[in-house]
Amino acid sequence: MEQATLVRRAVEDQSLIRDPRENVVPLQGRRDHAQSGVYTPVELGHEELELLAEIATGVTTEVAARHLELSARTLRRRIRNICDVLGVNTPIEAVVWAARRQLI
Repeated sequence: MEQATLVRRAVEDQSLIRDPRENVVPLQGRRDHAQSGVYTPVELGHEELELLAEIATGVTTEVAARHLELSARTLRRRIRNICDVLGVNTPIEAVVWAARRQLI
């Protein structure tokens, strides 16, 4: 009980409240683009776009891997590589990236 009280008191003390932006670290992949204002064109191959289209249907990784005749581990690795190339954090962001460009 005492710990909860101490935490509450610490938060109530206005001098301890920090600016939430001071803990934000920009993503390494996006930092260069944001500073220069120039984006490098990204091209995805047919297999990568097919993988994103399969993920966009909402199936699980295992089902998508079976449809694409891959192992689940290989599929996850390829998804991670696509995310790294695009500079996004999640497969959903990669799907949105491709959908906005009408690639899938």
